[in-house]
Amino acid sequence: LERKHLLRNLPAVHELLSLLRERCPNYPLAVLKEAAREVLDDWRSLIQEKGKEPPGLEKLMSDAEERVKKKLLPSLRRVINATGVVIHTNLGRAPLCEEACEAIQNIAKGYCNLEINLETGKRGWRYSHVEELLKKLTGAEAALVVNNNAAAVFLALHTLARGKEVVVSRGELVEIGGSFRIPEVMAQSGARLVEVGTTNKTYPKDYEKAIGPETALLLKVHPSNFRILGFTHEVTREELVAIGRKHGVPVLEDLGSGCLVDLRNYGVGTEPTVQASIQAGVDVVTFSGDKLLGGPQAGIIVGRSMYLQKMKENHLLRALRVGKLTIAALEATLKKYLDQDHVESLPVLRMLTLSQEKLAARAEQLKNRLEILVGDSCDVEVQKGFSRVGGGALPITELPTALVVLRPREISASNLLSLLRQGEPPVLARLQSDSVLIDPRTLGEGEEELLMEAVATAVKGSSKK
Repeated sequence: LERKHLLRNLPAVHELLSLLRERCPNYPLAVLKEAAREVLDDWRSLIQEKGKEPPGLEKLMSDAEERVKKKLLPSLRRVINATGVVIHTNLGRAPLCEEACEAIQNIAKGYCNLEINLETGKRGWRYSHVEELLKKLTGAEAALVVNNNAAAVFLALHTLARGKEVVVSRGELVEIGGSFRIPEVMAQSGARLVEVGTTNKTYPKDYEKAIGPETALLLKVHPSNFRILGFTHEVTREELVAIGRKHGVPVLEDLGSGCLVDLRNYGVGTEPTVQASIQAGVDVVTFSGDKLLGGPQAGIIVGRSMYLQKMKENHLLRALRVGKLTIAALEATLKKYLDQDHVESLPVLRMLTLSQEKLAARAEQLKNRLEILVGDSCDVEVQKGFSRVGGGALPITELPTALVVLRPREISASNLLSLLRQGEPPVLARLQSDSVLIDPRTLGEGEEELLMEAVATAVKGSSKK
């Protein structure tokens, strides 16, 4: 009887909805109604199961309004990357430069000349907007863009080797994130895999022996996050090109990371460049647009015209093609490489090449300000550490950095990490035993303020519970 009485104290859905509509007139009615019903259903369950006293109307409306706001938050949201992993696949890989963002916004607002030649008035070719740039930057004869590098590899194999053999070293039959397996992609393309060498050692003679009348391609694959160290031997691209020329078989190289800059000049590490592959005589090179290139998700194919033309005529290209927003962002990104200051203006390259002095200064500033904000609830200090390149590039390269260390006193570090991840904006950081680690290397322009607010909110919110 007492619980029935408590249930009668709850308003009807239409009553709560009416009040919500007055408070939140700009929110969709369907969302308001759903939130009102959910709040009342939750309280009915609490009353029936635990005999809990229902709150007043103000509390019910506040709870419902909070639910409405959460429902209307976009599923795909901007997050703050404090992990120190520069090309973080789970966080969308490369952040775009300002020019690329402006290009997307400009093209998205209206119509564009995606497939019309403005000089002739006739139908144009969507890839022409970036092909000349790619040719100029890489030294290739021709270029093509599809929706990601897996698609680029698939299209190349399907076009050049369907029903025929592709020779590849066993040490390069890798699986990359998201179950992208070279043997399975090859099978789906219709090409037949011919493995040569062993996992750790492959020699030119292994390729020579495998080449026959059915051989359509020699394939070289970037190992991504996979490395074999120690007792190894690898056939260089120059050796593979020489073998291909001797037997009249084209060479395809899947570079993956898409580096257009010699990172050794900045002390970052050794990553093969697209230009080096083209200069070595590789016939077709595929790579990603959103890794070391620093652009949007895309699969880029460059190489000799005779092979690229066949891919352009493949009926599968329509299924793999990119849209206007990708082309706009990619064109703007590629144009940055025409300038001498591209390292500073492309976020990925800027983050990778940040000096230890700048990182240490930024970490110290963050520490000092966080001590003021949360010093009564957390121990805050700076310690040396390492960042990662990510995205399958330079997997064993450690980039020296300065880490801001948070040790909460009232909650566990894992709880603080969870609160940061679920905050607004969400913050992704690293967990190390009893500490949350914040790496300033991957903070974007102006994100320090947002980060500090997020940390303060998470720490203070946990102390109230």
